[in-house]
Amino acid sequence: MASDMPEATVQNILDQDSLKWVFVGGKGGVGKTTCSSILSICLARVRSSVLIISTDPAHNLSDAFQQRFTKSPTLVQGFSNLFAMEVDPTVETDDLAGPEGMDGLFSDLANAIPGIDEAMSFAEMLKLVQTMDYATIVFDTAPTGHTLRLLQFPATLEKGLSKLMSLKSRFGGLMNQMSRMFGMEDEFGEDALLGRLEGLKDVIEQVNRQFKDPDLTTFVCVCIPEFLSLYETERLVQELAKFEIDTHNIIINQVLYDDEDVESKLLRARMRMQQKYLDQFYMLYDDFNITKLPLLPEEVTGVEALKAFSDKFLTPYHPTTSRSSVEDLERKVHTLRLQLKTAEEELERIKS
Repeated sequence: MASDMPEATVQNILDQDSLKWVFVGGKGGVGKTTCSSILSICLARVRSSVLIISTDPAHNLSDAFQQRFTKSPTLVQGFSNLFAMEVDPTVETDDLAGPEGMDGLFSDLANAIPGIDEAMSFAEMLKLVQTMDYATIVFDTAPTGHTLRLLQFPATLEKGLSKLMSLKSRFGGLMNQMSRMFGMEDEFGEDALLGRLEGLKDVIEQVNRQFKDPDLTTFVCVCIPEFLSLYETERLVQELAKFEIDTHNIIINQVLYDDEDVESKLLRARMRMQQKYLDQFYMLYDDFNITKLPLLPEEVTGVEALKAFSDKFLTPYHPTTSRSSVEDLERKVHTLRLQLKTAEEELERIKS
């Protein structure tokens, strides 16, 4: 029966040559950036070119790779085909600047529609990415709530366009008069504003169709074996199903393994707790590729550390012992004798 279970690695993602978009998301603090960085490294080994994009306002890509990234694709040091960029989900007001009095017109209109500023920024970024020739694009997303809002952007733009169309019918004449007054009729007239929005809407609708195609897009959920993370992952999987976005990979990070004789009561308790939630993950997602990653004593930062840890993504982790079985048993016997001696001394003290 075990042979029927999906492979416990991300090899299936590397094998799916048609994949264009790979989203990596989950609850805050579970290691999304590390996992997305390593996944992009793995993909770079089997793809002609890979771009990893951080859409999290609290960018960590630069920290993960120990290299400064900007809103333009930058080649990752040590690679010839892996690029990275960090984008902020806000409108670039500098790009919209015009003469005094017109500077804030577009952003004011945008701010009047909740979420459209992020939607437009995302659309602009996708428009840029579409002009580039990357085989696969990996998104290191913000925590779950932000990610779900990102996936709602096509609907947000649709709503925004409808609202601006209604504004056109009510205030179109006034906008044209203001545009002519400032000599910016071509750039800031109602047709120019609506034309820009419609252009962005076309781009994001095209990408949205690709997002819903399981041959082109998949979502990798990252979590840790704890209650809140399990709950958040279930919520994320359900929401992705509503958006018709494929997801069949879960990475469970920071797993404690009994790879040596652990004597700490705290660690033992944590292992038991984790095992309870690991069992629930396997029960809920028995048709998912579930990859377990060990909790390490050090941070995984820098290209070399990321490359070294990438092996755990492609080969299921099996704990190893640093001692032979005889040496291990001798050490356990020695420890038990010391504990017995201490207990006998304590018993004698109490009796006397």
